[in-house]
Amino acid sequence: MDDAVNRIRRYDASRRQEQARENRARVLSAAGRLFLDKGYVDTSVPEVARAGGVSVQTVYKVFPNKAALLKAVFDVSVAGDDDDTPMAQREVIHRIQAEPDAVQKITMYLRHLAEGAPRYVPLQLLARDAARADRAAADVWAQMRQETLTAMTYFARDLLATGQLRDTLTEDDVRDVLWTYHSPELYELLVLERSWPTDRYADFLADALIHALGVRGAATAQAPGRKTL
Repeated sequence: MDDAVNRIRRYDASRRQEQARENRARVLSAAGRLFLDKGYVDTSVPEVARAGGVSVQTVYKVFPNKAALLKAVFDVSVAGDDDDTPMAQREVIHRIQAEPDAVQKITMYLRHLAEGAPRYVPLQLLARDAARADRAAADVWAQMRQETLTAMTYFARDLLATGQLRDTLTEDDVRDVLWTYHSPELYELLVLERSWPTDRYADFLADALIHALGVRGAATAQAPGRKTL
């Protein structure tokens, strides 16, 4: 009898967890659509709940406020899925870290950046604009910026370890250059406003970074498949 009861309880717990994951996925999908269609300020949590087919209480059970919901939508967009594995532990980052050549590292990273940018840069820009009107959104925007700065610090360290950058550059120098070229504003200017294809955007950033960082051999080195502008 006890075994049967335990099996039922395990089944019930498993089913509740599955239902919670399904609800979360529907809420994130609905929120992403509404944020991009209507804007952050004009989207309400009750609208998200209705579009996601859940109660308002269900939304607030997972996300304390609308800004936290925006951050979760952004995080899923960056990763491309709702797996909680940190980006630093993803296979694509491991491949970049394992590459010994600085030009190749930069090119690989920017191809990855350009591939994901259409998913998440509009949400970054949404958070940036919402920050002017909403304190919680401003906190989320600041968190996004800090996370990018932290990631670029690790990337700077990785590039410097190749010994192929200009000798006068410090880790802070490299980090700040990477952070600048990683900014969503460049994507906004070149892709959204000037209609550049994302591969051209990636190539432009790679060329700019290679020269800005003084990568040795950059004048003649060119990664396979990458065109100079």
